[in-house]
Amino acid sequence: MQVKELEKVEAAGIFGTLTQMGHEQVVFCNDEATGLKAIIGIHNTVLGPALGGTRMWNYASEQEAVTDVLRLSRGMTFKAAISGLNLGGGKAVIIGDAKTQKTEAFMRRFGKFVNSLGGKYITAEDVNMKTADMEYIGMETKHVTGLPESMGGSGDPSPVTAYGVYLGMKSTAKKVYGNDSLSGKKVTVQGVGQVGMYLVEHLVKEGAKVTINDISEEKVKALVEKFGVAVVGAEELYDLDMDIYAPCALGATLNDNTIPRLKCAIVAGAANNQLKEELKHGYMLKDKSITYAPDFLINAGGLINVYNEYLGNYNRKRTLEQAEKIYTTNLSILNLAENEKISSQEAAIKLCEKRIEEVGRVRIPR
Repeated sequence: MQVKELEKVEAAGIFGTLTQMGHEQVVFCNDEATGLKAIIGIHNTVLGPALGGTRMWNYASEQEAVTDVLRLSRGMTFKAAISGLNLGGGKAVIIGDAKTQKTEAFMRRFGKFVNSLGGKYITAEDVNMKTADMEYIGMETKHVTGLPESMGGSGDPSPVTAYGVYLGMKSTAKKVYGNDSLSGKKVTVQGVGQVGMYLVEHLVKEGAKVTINDISEEKVKALVEKFGVAVVGAEELYDLDMDIYAPCALGATLNDNTIPRLKCAIVAGAANNQLKEELKHGYMLKDKSITYAPDFLINAGGLINVYNEYLGNYNRKRTLEQAEKIYTTNLSILNLAENEKISSQEAAIKLCEKRIEEVGRVRIPR
């Protein structure tokens, strides 16, 4: 599968889209009693079962939810492949308001849907999901990870995700500036949820000049009080004079409207699917001499964390050591992109597809 502009792919109709994006299965889950409406996307299981978090979002339309789950599940395939994990890519989205709709019954019903897939899909946390939600899901299926420590799980994976993003940002700085110090660098973090919050902490400790943006006034206020960071509104965000832009909210913030406005040398953040159109916007950044750290690589710390939990005998030290490989892998990809004169996103996907193709040729004797 080559890199494609997804908007053009989606025009092919649902089955044409699944074929062109390489998806194996999409499951629509509906439960009238609890009000649950969910979609599970299984992109590729060549390397192993599809592991990917569940996010709950109040989507503007069902089509928007379908587009999100297809993009996210595809990204999980690449994330697992480039991290050297024996996992495939999957993702689930639940349509609705997490603040008002989530109940024990609601989450347990979703767990039953996950269980019905027989282990082909393993779920975990994502946007608007907590370890407590995984606990409810775990009451109905064993195909869940990211469980609370009280249940023998690894707890919240966000700190490991943030650590990987931080290392990816440092390795990108090494490529651009010749050294990986972030001290004195002007970094704008868009989105200070669980991952963004921990990322800000790493940056402040290193002496970066941090500016934040988030739709939650409560989260912004808490970080201003704790770290003394600056705040920027959504409208002014892309016009800031900054060294590094770190998208850590939802995807597609790198697009036709925002890229021309960016005044930075690096984009490195935690959000999934930051490029609205991979091919087009990857090259728009390249043409502006902005170095892009592929999102599915540097935000893979959370997947590495829950994968280690899934394997059993979870060890935090071993998990962090695995996440630290993000630094060198990212540097390798940036060098490959430079040598082949392609975008860093395209270089990263080429490596992913190579591993999937090679492992796909392996035949285990019966």
